[in-house]
Amino acid sequence: MLTFKLTIMNYSTIKKAFVFSLVAMLALVEVSLAQTATSSSAKVFGGRGQYRTWNVGVNAGVMAPIVAIGGTNDFTNWSPSLGYGLTVRKQIGHAFGIEGAFQSGKLTYDNGGATINLGLGSRTDGVTQISNALSLMAVANVATVDFLKRENAINFIVKAGIGHAAYHWDEINPNATPKATAYGPDRDRKNIRGQFVPVGAAVKFKVSERVNFDLGYTMNFLDEDNLDGTKGKGFSKDKWSYTSAGLEFSLGSKAKPSLDWVNPLALMYDELKDPTLRQEVEALKGRVSALEAADLLKDSDGDGVADKLDKCPNTEAGIKVDGSGCPLDVDADGIPDSKDACPTVKGTAALNGCPEIVAGSAIAIQFEFNSSVLKTSAYSTLDKLSSELKANSSSIVQLDGHASAEGTDEYNMSLSRDRANSVKTYLVNAGIAAGRIATTAYGESRPLASNSTEAGRTQNRRVEFKQQ
Repeated sequence: MLTFKLTIMNYSTIKKAFVFSLVAMLALVEVSLAQTATSSSAKVFGGRGQYRTWNVGVNAGVMAPIVAIGGTNDFTNWSPSLGYGLTVRKQIGHAFGIEGAFQSGKLTYDNGGATINLGLGSRTDGVTQISNALSLMAVANVATVDFLKRENAINFIVKAGIGHAAYHWDEINPNATPKATAYGPDRDRKNIRGQFVPVGAAVKFKVSERVNFDLGYTMNFLDEDNLDGTKGKGFSKDKWSYTSAGLEFSLGSKAKPSLDWVNPLALMYDELKDPTLRQEVEALKGRVSALEAADLLKDSDGDGVADKLDKCPNTEAGIKVDGSGCPLDVDADGIPDSKDACPTVKGTAALNGCPEIVAGSAIAIQFEFNSSVLKTSAYSTLDKLSSELKANSSSIVQLDGHASAEGTDEYNMSLSRDRANSVKTYLVNAGIAAGRIATTAYGESRPLASNSTEAGRTQNRRVEFKQQ
């Protein structure tokens, strides 16, 4: 475990950097307070083009050869050293962005005066200069949605990514060996290079529409064991941390809001409460009221057709009508379908819409769906048939039962037989001898009309009879 050691030189440097950052932040606050906030015209699902999405930042802070989660270290003590950095961020959505970062500074460490030899020379203390650490990170804003306030003033950020670092180390002890002059293969370059993984968190404070004040902490895990010029025993990788404070500036048109601080809940609420939408609704209500006042929607007989368009304004309740408000009459015999016992065949009012019975011709009466019960509207037709059969004692009648295509073949055959027998029973009860009545069941095999429409299926639910 590394022991914290604060040197006077580093403390003074850090203090100056902190004071500088604080003064700069206060100055920007004063400028922002003098500015007038711009109104947002952003819309839900309006795309990134309606926001400012680019940000650049500068920061400074403390670098140390340790991380918050602990781990092994080659030296026992460390001193805080000044670091600084730059960031460029592209906000992809309300809660997600991509950030490129530059970081540079020093790491200072010692071994409490003891000399160690861990593979790269005997040393008591040292300094590592990180020339540059470049990284690309995914950034997640975990406080975008706020159910309590319309606008956020504080955002909490987590981020992680991958980076490439160039660094070299120098001994504070002038007698240390080897001297840090050049590194790499054949000592042919001034820096050692290695990959690292940055993982961090930050808190952003909204100073103005253009400026954020950021506090951040980043742990950098190097994929090498040469950051401090020594090699640990066994499996060991070096690491360093960067605690920073800085300012971030939003780029783009001042007429656009920054995507960082937009609360999507408030945006949706504002769009739903948009006064122009309310005005359109009120205007629509006014037009409907005007139509009602002009009696254009009045429907006295309740058939669904306004009086202004109704050619049959006094239709009885329950009767189906066409687009002009007149009762439906498919066979055009002057009898509405709702009262027509034979709605698809022209008939007479005396027979409730069914035609006169002619010897040798086929007449049909209809049945309801999945029913073999006679309609009361068919009684007058069957009464006339029975009267004619009584008047001509040598005449016989053939009853053919039919069904529409719903259901199985077997069921429809049985249903058509029941329908024919229902008519036969009525005639027998009227005094016609059963031997003069022949019945045949055809099921769905002989449709009178197409079974693809309800009108056609209605025609097929029938019993045809022929008097011979």
